[in-house]
Amino acid sequence: MSTERVPSGIDPSIPSVARMYDYYLGGKDNFASDHEAAEKMISLVPNIREVARANREFLGRAVRLMAESGVRQFLDIGAGLPTQQNVHQVARDVAPDARVVYVDNDPIVLAHARALLTDNPDTIVVHGDVNAPEAILDDPEVRRHLDLSQPVAVLMLAILHFVPDDKDAASIVTRLRESMAPGSYLAISHGYTGEIGGQTDQNVRDLYNKTATGSVKPRDHAEIAAYFDGLELLEPGLVPVSAWRPEREWEAEIDLTKPTVLGGVGRLP
Repeated sequence: MSTERVPSGIDPSIPSVARMYDYYLGGKDNFASDHEAAEKMISLVPNIREVARANREFLGRAVRLMAESGVRQFLDIGAGLPTQQNVHQVARDVAPDARVVYVDNDPIVLAHARALLTDNPDTIVVHGDVNAPEAILDDPEVRRHLDLSQPVAVLMLAILHFVPDDKDAASIVTRLRESMAPGSYLAISHGYTGEIGGQTDQNVRDLYNKTATGSVKPRDHAEIAAYFDGLELLEPGLVPVSAWRPEREWEAEIDLTKPTVLGGVGRLP
């Protein structure tokens, strides 16, 4: 991405986790600082590109399942840069009347998403921070676009591991669960270190400490599973995203020794 297109308030010399993720997926909406940080991450976790693609595919399968189950409202928090098979595209392929709200706090994400959605009145983009769930839920645009008294699919993909405090992360999910009407769904994917090793784990954390987000906190299986307390966790449960209802049989193998992203979908009875 040319620095001539940098939105106001963005320092292109500071890596962005959204733009690094875009780089992992082969996108072009990133700067030299993002390339450098992403390549360092690839040297530490060689399968990171594979994991990023698997996370994106998990999003598509989860959204399709929720839309096929009758959900017509989607709230995607920490949406990231638009790529192929975005939430609104998958949902509306099943249900043309689906309504989608994307939430992010990165100005580049907001600018690109709004440009993409100019002619799509059923999908909007709002500025919001995962650390302030109450503000997201009370946002007038969100309230106009979604009826929170009806089932909503809340998506939090690869975002909670950027909330370093365990209590804060749990509180965020609890507040969002409390806002959900019966029949709603919660989809979460979250970084998991596996048996990465202490020094490599620290190197990964040090790398993300230098990004605009400022930190990363992978969590273990039990910590992530607790986010689904009070929900019916759909089969196959909380597993590596590549193994969540995969389209290719060989991907169903579950290996919790490798660094990966765990994903699951829960339904509120």
